[in-house]
Amino acid sequence: MGIIAKQTIKGSVYTYAGAIIGFVNAGLLMPKFLSVEQVGLINLLIALTLVFSQLGNLGFAGAITRLFPYFRDDKKKHNGILTLGILISSAGFIISYTVFVFVRKYLVISNYEVSSLLSENIFYIPILSFFVIFFYLLDNYNKVLFDAVTGTFLREFLVRFLDLILIIAFIFDYVDFNVFVLFYVIIYALPSVILFFILIKRKVLYLVRINSELIISLKHELIKISLFWIIAGFAGVAVQAIDKYMTNFYLGLGASGIYAVSFFFGVLVSLPARPMRKISSVIIAEAWKKDDRKTISEIYKKSSINMFLISVLLVAGIWINIDNIFEILPKYSEGKYVILFISLLSMVDMSSGTAITIIANSKHYRINAYVMVFTLLMIVITNVIFINLWGLKGAAFASLISISASVFIRFLFLYKKFKFQPYTVKHVIILLIAIISLAINYLIPKFADFYIDILIRSSVTAILFSGLIYFFKVSEEVNKTVNRIIKRVKK
Repeated sequence: MGIIAKQTIKGSVYTYAGAIIGFVNAGLLMPKFLSVEQVGLINLLIALTLVFSQLGNLGFAGAITRLFPYFRDDKKKHNGILTLGILISSAGFIISYTVFVFVRKYLVISNYEVSSLLSENIFYIPILSFFVIFFYLLDNYNKVLFDAVTGTFLREFLVRFLDLILIIAFIFDYVDFNVFVLFYVIIYALPSVILFFILIKRKVLYLVRINSELIISLKHELIKISLFWIIAGFAGVAVQAIDKYMTNFYLGLGASGIYAVSFFFGVLVSLPARPMRKISSVIIAEAWKKDDRKTISEIYKKSSINMFLISVLLVAGIWINIDNIFEILPKYSEGKYVILFISLLSMVDMSSGTAITIIANSKHYRINAYVMVFTLLMIVITNVIFINLWGLKGAAFASLISISASVFIRFLFLYKKFKFQPYTVKHVIILLIAIISLAINYLIPKFADFYIDILIRSSVTAILFSGLIYFFKVSEEVNKTVNRIIKRVKK
């Protein structure tokens, strides 16, 4: 668990720093200084790029993690798996570009609100898709070499930081909007270029002859895994976007904007799961190859308790400051229960730890695709029901019950199939500690200055929650870290 814990902490720091900058960019500066059409164009370019790059990836980014243990051999330069990945990604780009050519006219017509701007800038989509496709490949290759942090830094932090500089340049008229779009595309293309040179510097960019015998022996598995990753990938993209689309369809663009900003706060809870699942997938894939179920079970349990602990603290921190949040963003106060439901959704997802990763790297990987398709259908049905009943908060509640159902299905599958079970009485203790911390918070008087109020409430809750977590020895990793810090302070 050492490498997982270390890279999860580093990845979480970059992810949260990037999330803060991203909120300043997308939540504050861009809506104020760019027109609605200009903001719409930027979001649409990125959204369409993700769709085409998901197709162009051809599922290999997921397959490389699952099959790399069979290729891993530094002396043989990993049997040419990177060469294979480049060939597959190149073929995928050609396919996605061909699809783009056929649907280009429809894309402009169907997005009529920004069609004039989109028609002028739509040529950026295949260019950006090319770089994103190869970033998926290089990032996953770098990940299986036990470095999940570099890709997280590049995509989660560096891109958003450079975006901030670009937005400031636009605000002060150093660039016009056409140049702004050009540099925006360059910034999003940059991570793949930087990662390419990092791999060269580390002398691990192995472009060698592919081990044909190994490929032949694994070809059926490679094709099946890639196919199911394509299905799961598209379903995953749809799951993330469908509630925003449906709020716009039923409630209008204004409500959709409120939902998007409120959704952002709720998703903050789940950010540490990204780097944790990213690096743990490599360890789990190696363990599955050796049929080391003890290691997998241990990772499952520890990831569940630690991620749940973090998520509960973050949910508590957000909820005690919910009124202060809307002091800062008064126009978005309608999203109060959107934040609550999406925060709870993230907490439920975090409690599952590495469940999705364990299934993805097992021979039962196709279960994830089935679950994602089921989740997508359930989100659509529940959104139709609850948006009509409760409006904005109905969309968030629909996502909560749909994602919770998918988490439960994965839990049942792992328990029935392998007897893996991550939940213990410690999860209950964490919830009780959170309830105590929330109860104490209501005894704190409201301060006139909401910044001071945020500081005091957050500090009291964090100290009380952390102290009780340490006292009850809920997490072995947390106690070891605290004890190490205490020893250093004493020295």
